Amino acid sequence: MDWIKRNLYFLIGGGVALALMGLAGWYLYSKWQLNNENLAKLEADFAELDRLSKDAPHPGDGKKVDNIGEAKKQQKELRDFIQKGRKFFLRIPPIPDVPKVDDHALSTALSHTIDQMRKDATNASVGLQQGYDFTFQAEKNLVSFSPNSQDPLAAQLGEVRAICDILFQAKINSLDGLQRERVCAEDEKGNQGDYLPEKTVTNELALLTPYQLTFRCFSQELGQVLAGFASSPYALKVKTINVEHSGEGNLGPPGGNLPPPGAYLPPTPAYQPPPQAYQPPTPAYQPPPVSAEGAEARRYLPGPRPLPPTTVQPAPAAGPPKTGLPVVLDETPLRVTIVLNVVKLARPKEK
Repeated sequence: MDWIKRNLYFLIGGGVALALMGLAGWYLYSKWQLNNENLAKLEADFAELDRLSKDAPHPGDGKKVDNIGEAKKQQKELRDFIQKGRKFFLRIPPIPDVPKVDDHALSTALSHTIDQMRKDATNASVGLQQGYDFTFQAEKNLVSFSPNSQDPLAAQLGEVRAICDILFQAKINSLDGLQRERVCAEDEKGNQGDYLPEKTVTNELALLTPYQLTFRCFSQELGQVLAGFASSPYALKVKTINVEHSGEGNLGPPGGNLPPPGAYLPPTPAYQPPPQAYQPPTPAYQPPPVSAEGAEARRYLPGPRPLPPTTVQPAPAAGPPKTGLPVVLDETPLRVTIVLNVVKLARPKEK
């Protein structure tokens, strides 16, 4: 008993250590058992994976399980979904829209369509460069075209017309230019600034034809252009857009022709208000002069003392009054460059 009293703290520490060792052993045993269970599950999963990798796909028994029939059903559902989506990707009609485009029909359609687009631009007060041909400068005067180029040119003429209709409906200030891809030998001889180095990209579902537009407008017209592309029945997908200040306050007369790039533009004369008759200012009131004796006498009169005499400076002569309303918002014209793709669905394959 005396030994226990002398080594009480030693006994308590030994009991606590023994209890902790028991808990550690139990925890180790439980985790070791859990590790064995996880290892057994992992080995079973590996065995199932190996079996599946070596087993040939089974088509089903034809009654309860028919994998081939299910695959055909899903394929039909996918085709129906694609067919329903085609109404949102209508084809832009080529100009001329005939089964077989010949040289005479294309030459006539080119001259007529370019002339009509110029008139539409004038009616919508859209400025154009002098004699602008909407990227068809090399083909507008031709009566015969290179082989197999009639159909691509007719398709591009219809697409350019559809794009320009949206720009004219938005009433932009001016159309600086369009760019399209080269589709025939005549394009190699035309104005190279009218063409893009990119080509049409295609896959199993659609063709993406690139175009680039450069025009000048204000923010309201830009919003109308983007809304026109979004609400168009044709698939006109805006790829990139770049907006910057044009740095020009005068975009040319409404509906007039723009001068060629680099030409000198005379500065716009500043507004001068009409002259008005000058009215002299009304002289300020001057009190009558007071003598020294009178001022000395007023010092002894009852009431507030008079203020010392002050010198009144005459008011400066007022110039002619300003006319016109104050400027609240002065928006500058914008120069917009848009790269878009015309999405044309490929013809469905017959199965």
